[in-house]
Amino acid sequence: MPRDMPKQVVRVSDGDRERIVQRIQRAFTEGRLTSEELDARLERALTATSGGDLMSVVAGLPDDLTEDVVQLQSGSGRIKRVGEWPVPRVLRIDSKYGGALLDLSQTTVDYPEIEIELRLQYGSATIVLPSGATVNADGVRTEWGGVTCKVPGRARPGRLHVRVTGELAYG
Repeated sequence: MPRDMPKQVVRVSDGDRERIVQRIQRAFTEGRLTSEELDARLERALTATSGGDLMSVVAGLPDDLTEDVVQLQSGSGRIKRVGEWPVPRVLRIDSKYGGALLDLSQTTVDYPEIEIELRLQYGSATIVLPSGATVNADGVRTEWGGVTCKVPGRARPGRLHVRVTGELAYG
């Protein structure tokens, strides 16, 4: 195959199709597509044979490369966000000897679903949610600590859903 072959004619892999399917499904959960548009785009994505086919399927949808990701790190201090603060789509917290307090109850979240990834060695994390929000913390692994959720775990339409993932060693 020539090196200068346009991407539009290069054959796509199953992995390429799966990434596009995930992007379409994310757009649907964000309210960017109707159920009819979802079905039509999924069918086109799963039968696409070239890069051009896949590019046309995601036309008008946000690019995954612009995903809002913020990483906060601390060696020994507590990471604290309260009041009105910009909440990214993905928040990564990394702390060796400190904990984290993330209060989402007084701020505006621009996404229907966010992910908080915790990497805490010797600290604990407290996440305060706005009324009606849900959380799934099944993706958190612990060594000596525990995970307590006081809100429903299943996402609800029109409500903020938080996915918590990561590792807590001794918190």
